[in-house]
Amino acid sequence: MMKHSIAVLPGDGIGNEVVPAALEVLHTLADLHGGVKFETTSFPWNCDYYLEHGKMMPDDGLSILKDFEAIFLGAIGDPSKVPDHVSLWGLLIKIRREFEQVINVRPAKLMQGIQSPLTSPKDFDLIVVRENSEGEYSEIGGRIFRGDDEIAIQNNIFSRRGVERAMRYAFQLAQKRRNHVTSATKSNGIVYTMPFWDEVFQQVKTEYPDVQTSSYHIDALAAFFVQRPQVFDVIVASNLFGDILTDIGAAIMGSIGVAPAANINLNGKYPSMFEPVHGSAPDICGRGIANPIGQIWTLKMMLDHLGLDELGSVLLDAIEGVTNDGIKTPDVGGKASTQEVVEGIIARLRNMV
Repeated sequence: MMKHSIAVLPGDGIGNEVVPAALEVLHTLADLHGGVKFETTSFPWNCDYYLEHGKMMPDDGLSILKDFEAIFLGAIGDPSKVPDHVSLWGLLIKIRREFEQVINVRPAKLMQGIQSPLTSPKDFDLIVVRENSEGEYSEIGGRIFRGDDEIAIQNNIFSRRGVERAMRYAFQLAQKRRNHVTSATKSNGIVYTMPFWDEVFQQVKTEYPDVQTSSYHIDALAAFFVQRPQVFDVIVASNLFGDILTDIGAAIMGSIGVAPAANINLNGKYPSMFEPVHGSAPDICGRGIANPIGQIWTLKMMLDHLGLDELGSVLLDAIEGVTNDGIKTPDVGGKASTQEVVEGIIARLRNMV
């Protein structure tokens, strides 16, 4: 039997509701498959942990996590207890940076049974590959002076290595899909980093002559996500642009509650981390209505990463079968509870595997 070790970080808020729900689905899949087992270990690192210990994770937290095959994360953040910049940089971004999770991948598709807010949506199915280690989210900068003369400086860092690996990942992904890569740029307004981005894109695309390409300025591309998302296959973007585009992708699907994400380590030295796009949603925490689909679709991305593509495909089919049957949480127009959606997915899996 093939065994996979998974570190589980439910985190804050609804993470403590949707992560156990997703794990129920995961272990059901393993039982039905018969040839695979998932050994999950949960860690209570969140904002409550910070209030008790003054840190988001123990000093040896990364050492504890590094030997797992993957990290399954719920949601981090509770601004009523801990400022967001403290919670995120103390856990989520710390893991991303220290574990060299240099690529962020977020799909968006028109899901069966979920009404897109677009007036007449076509059948879109796209993936954004986001550079995840540098760009606009660098830690270089500072503030000087105070009062009317105060100055804040934030430096964007674009390395050839970082840009190339994001682009190559996008091209290789497109070769498994519909052979098209779109580059998100803003070289008409950002005079150094974005022309550099464009130059590297032109160079990298010559390595993939079978893949068609296009390039759009980020403002136009954001509009096209709303107007004609069906024309896109794989989009490669910088850290900030990718972040913005993927929230639009979640919105046109009908709810950020259904959107998944993966933070990928490419060199095999550390585990990759899988998390839904949604936050901890303290406004609905404890009500039993949190949408578990984002977390469960994230599970599908983890299965793909572990080489269990067949199980991942079965899981996504089960998710869409349930939404198409109308078993949906209130955020996507339904009346079902979190657990009812999970039970629906498990029932379908039992009929499919």
